[in-house]
Amino acid sequence: MNAAARLGAYAAGLAVVFTGAFAAAGAVVPETTVSAWTQQAEGTPMAQHTDSGQDPVETTSGSHAEHTPQGVSREQSGYLLQEVSAPGTTGDAGELSLTITGPDGAPVTEFETSHGRQMHLIVVRSDGTGFRHVHPVMDEAGRWSLPWQWEAAGTYRVYADVVPAGAEQNLTLTRTVDVAGAFTPAAPEATATDEVDGFQVSVEGDLSAGSTSDLTISVTRDGQPITTLEPYLGAYGHLVALRAGDLAYLHVHPEGAEPVAGEVSGPDVEFATTAPTPGRYYLYFDFQVDGQVHTAQFALDTTGAADTRPSAGATAEGHGEH
Repeated sequence: MNAAARLGAYAAGLAVVFTGAFAAAGAVVPETTVSAWTQQAEGTPMAQHTDSGQDPVETTSGSHAEHTPQGVSREQSGYLLQEVSAPGTTGDAGELSLTITGPDGAPVTEFETSHGRQMHLIVVRSDGTGFRHVHPVMDEAGRWSLPWQWEAAGTYRVYADVVPAGAEQNLTLTRTVDVAGAFTPAAPEATATDEVDGFQVSVEGDLSAGSTSDLTISVTRDGQPITTLEPYLGAYGHLVALRAGDLAYLHVHPEGAEPVAGEVSGPDVEFATTAPTPGRYYLYFDFQVDGQVHTAQFALDTTGAADTRPSAGATAEGHGEH
């Protein structure tokens, strides 16, 4: 996506959708839609309708979200996340590395820049704890790496969020890594507040299953609103959401225009989101103040029930108008 298109997408506001399969009871479905659903049921990949400059499953007004959640497979559109190498036990200093191969089987060495980086690497334990959002470096052979050390044992999901050159879409490829050691799984309780590094962070708004929800994240310190949120990777805040159970992945940015370097904002950052199914979602909010990045974590339960029937304004591809 060129710079003008990016700014237009931010100005329009980013409506973020986890999409699920549609149920067609009582609906008159166009033949093209039936064909598309049949392909999906038979395992034929569906075309993704997001712009290459946007994050996975992200959509703007007038665009479409992908049919299935991102971040649940190591392969997408012929691109494959090869085995992830990392230390096998806690406390061992080492390196985390990975390679992505293309449809031709060769390592991919050319990637587009998305939100200031060629790769966003998300690592989180299967119980929703231990979240990290980092940016490895690629060598000439297409191998990505960065220094790494595990703080706790368990099974971790590693998400590579990239846009290979020529792919024309974001890819979110994932694998699991097992870390040996004593493991006591956590059970994060539903919470809309967090305290991190002296900041108090809260999220307001209901996460409604099956309909658009407006969420506002606010940052304060000692009861005073923080109005010095700095641009970080082209936005005033990053929000990653994972669906509890399968850890389907969503990486989004706030509504509004892309900030100019040197500008600050706050204390509120607004998002528009839609959860596909009822249940719990883990949210991770990255923000930057005084050159330091902090991460607040929440766990929200949806309200209401998801309506997965096609809307009256559904297009021939089975999407409702936004």
